[in-house]
Amino acid sequence: MAAVQWHSRARRYESELQSCGLEVAPVEFSDYHPLKSITVTDSKSRKGARKGSTSSSSSSSSSVAPDPLSSMLDGTDPLSMFAAASASESPLTLSQSRKRREDEVGVDFEPWSSKRGEILARFTTTEKLSINLFMGSDKGKAPSLASSAVSEKVRTRLEELDDLEEGSQRELLNLSQQDYVNRIEELNQSLKEAWASDQKVKALKIVIQCSKLLSDTAVIQFYPSKFVLITDILDTFGRLVYERIWFMCSDPRPLPDSFTADEVNDTAKETCLNWFFKIASIRELIPRLYVEVALLKCNRFLTKCGIQETVPRFTAMIRGIGDPLVAVYARAYLCRIGMEVAPHLKDSLNKNFFDLLGTFRQIHGDSVQNQLVLQRVEIPVYLTLYSPAIHWILQCVSYRAPEALLTEMMERCKNLGNNALLLNSVMWAFRAEFIATRATDFIGMIKDCDEAGFPKHLLFGSLGRSLACADPPEAERLPILNEAWKVITKVRSPQDYINCAEIWVEFTCRHFTKREVNTVLSDIIKHMTPDRAFEDTYPQLQSVIRKILTYFHDFSVLFSMVRLDLTFSSLKQSLFLCDSPSGAFQRIDLTSFSVIPPQERFSG
Repeated sequence: MAAVQWHSRARRYESELQSCGLEVAPVEFSDYHPLKSITVTDSKSRKGARKGSTSSSSSSSSSVAPDPLSSMLDGTDPLSMFAAASASESPLTLSQSRKRREDEVGVDFEPWSSKRGEILARFTTTEKLSINLFMGSDKGKAPSLASSAVSEKVRTRLEELDDLEEGSQRELLNLSQQDYVNRIEELNQSLKEAWASDQKVKALKIVIQCSKLLSDTAVIQFYPSKFVLITDILDTFGRLVYERIWFMCSDPRPLPDSFTADEVNDTAKETCLNWFFKIASIRELIPRLYVEVALLKCNRFLTKCGIQETVPRFTAMIRGIGDPLVAVYARAYLCRIGMEVAPHLKDSLNKNFFDLLGTFRQIHGDSVQNQLVLQRVEIPVYLTLYSPAIHWILQCVSYRAPEALLTEMMERCKNLGNNALLLNSVMWAFRAEFIATRATDFIGMIKDCDEAGFPKHLLFGSLGRSLACADPPEAERLPILNEAWKVITKVRSPQDYINCAEIWVEFTCRHFTKREVNTVLSDIIKHMTPDRAFEDTYPQLQSVIRKILTYFHDFSVLFSMVRLDLTFSSLKQSLFLCDSPSGAFQRIDLTSFSVIPPQERFSG
């Protein structure tokens, strides 16, 4: 028998020492320390306490550990200790709940539903529209049996999705705008019917094909309204899928609103993953992006940080869209769903706007310019198509944002050469107080803007809306009024002029006397008298008078304004209705008052 030779085991002393060492944990200054004196909390019920108070606490410090038996006599039994621990944790819970409420969208956020009708009414067209749909072919489809294998069922569904690329084409041509709207509504109804009849693949086909329509800019003036109609279908689909998975988690009891992925059963997770796998098979970027964004909320069923990890990926995907108009509306949809699902992800929302700034120069590229020439669309009209999307993105970005973010936005606009469209959207989105404190800076930026695509009087109109709600520094008010009126008085179109002047009348009434108001009225009469232009602007002129009566309550001052009387005359109204202090209406005969012309006017 051969002799066995033993060898000693190789030792790694350093690694063994580290593995056997005690774990080092950071200790806060207020935490327990071995050299720190022990504090014993004595909770006792106090007789004669005020109503609503059940106990009072007294603390004493000692260097000797307390006796467990004596502490029980003092009332610090385990139940009291647990109660004290829960009481000490309640402020933290309250702060967490308060922070959660701050992260949620409040009533001060204007919802998308309030903008939907305005967009549909504003962006219209008289040109003929078309719809191209590839709904797939039904040939070669064998009816599925209940006893068929799962793998066969999955293969059949994948084949049905592949048919989207090679199925029969359904093209609807020469549709009027109303016909187009009706067709889209029919598709929305078909989606609901397919879902109700358990034809989930057909429902997905409808959504994919409708999403493809958002890549078509053939009638570019209608694109914002098309976006509204198509995203209605996407919203319906996203809601149906989410509710289906939610109900799958309701056995044996429904999930709470603040559920986590750990509370979702495996069946619901598998169904959710199945939907995302189907979407991943979509070959085109735009429909794949839109459909997955519509299901963004479903990521809550899979992982705790699913939404937080997915939104940056969507932001990066949008960079692959070449048409800047299509890209800006894709960003608007992502921000809209993001605000509904995870409004606390502000960094991702800001990233969308910063990406928009980086690609905004594409508007002046050859591809866009050739498209505008082909469709006979002027650049000012084309830029207005961006307004709803940019306004919405900035509303999401500026919601409860700090003032420092506005400073960053202004710097980025300056780096882009003070693009008028972006500057106008910034003034619309941020709080009026922030804009008012920087009114002089905004006027300087407006002066440096190129007026070719976006008139400066529109920028002053947006600035005036903010200044009508918030006050700029007192020393800057007169220079602001002078600079604004230098631009407003040069506007040639009577309608454009009165739309802008009406806004600044309120600023003048808020901060100046009857002399400055008289000067403004004089300029209004000068512009509205030729060719009887006032006959087309009665609502604006009435608004001017209404604002003056709001801020000037002394009738002796009111009727000493010669220009006010002339303005009434231009309205051809000898009688005017105004509110009396008692709440009733008074009729005032303007012709019975004499007027005194002003002696001074503001410069400009």
